[in-house]
Formats: sequence, C-alpha cells, structure tokens
Amino acid sequence: MDAYQAILTRRSIRAYTDQPVAPELITQLLAAAMAAPSAGNQQPWQFVVITERGLLDALADLLPFGKMLKQAPLAIAVCGDMTAQTREGYWVQDCSAATQNLLLAAHALGLGAVWLGVYPREERVAGVRRLLAAPEQVIPLCLVSIGHPAEQREPANRYREERVHQNQW
Repeated sequence: MDAYQAILTRRSIRAYTDQPVAPELITQLLAAAMAAPSAGNQQPWQFVVITERGLLDALADLLPFGKMLKQAPLAIAVCGDMTAQTREGYWVQDCSAATQNLLLAAHALGLGAVWLGVYPREERVAGVRRLLAAPEQVIPLCLVSIGHPAEQREPANRYREERVHQNQW
C-alpha cells in the first residue's frame, strides 16, 4: 500500500480479534511514530506500550469513548515530555504528527487503530498519568487502541471544495 492510498483508506477501527499484535509490528509502529516531524527536531514524545489486560480495562473505564480497549490487545499512549521541549508549546503538534504516523503505519501493516483523546481534558490527563505511573513532566496526549481488525470500514470521501480558499479567504 502506498502512502497516498493509506491516507485515503485509513479508518478508525474499534473492533478487534483476540490475536495479539506481534512485538516486531509494535516496533514498526513506534519507528513510524518517531519518524514524524517536530518543531526544531525537538522530538518531545514518549510512548507507553500497554498490553496488560487489567490496565487496558482500567483505561477503558476511565475514557468515555474508550470502550474498545476492553477487547484491544494493545494500546500505545503518546505523551509529551515537557523536559524535552526546545520549542515551548509545540509538543501537541509534534505528538499529534507522531500519532498520525502511528495510525497510518497500523493501517499499512493490516492493523486497525483508533485515536482516543486525553489532553486537554485535565481529568483524563490525571487519570491516565496515574494509571501509567507517568511522571508529572509527562503529559498524555492520547491513546491509540490497536489490534487485528474484526471489522471493515469503507473509505470515506471527506474532500470538501467549500473549505478550500485560494490566496485569501
């Protein structure tokens, strides 16, 4: 699958088989995430790979739209490390780019994934930080629920001409 096809056909997948995700695939996902651009090449990200069933279930209970974590074999928390910032405030963009790379890599590798927002909801940040035992300077941006898909979703055409402006509004 080429990059353009991956971008246009990626969908949020919320149902998974019980097959675990192989460690080498997890490494490939993380390599893709870390290949993302970042402001000043600061790379302020940290990742927590979550495979423990009890922890996945606790995260599913914490996040209002995270119920798929109860069946997911894997989640990856994408976090911003405030001590790694050299361009203050850009960590959200940097970690978001890493998350999108991770989602596209999952799709290209035949996995299903969905982005679950954590930041900027303080109650979610505090809950995820507590469950992951993350230090105070690390802010969870999101979780990505990942597994072998048990559902197929058709590509969606989201191009909207009325949202395109040439040179000025």
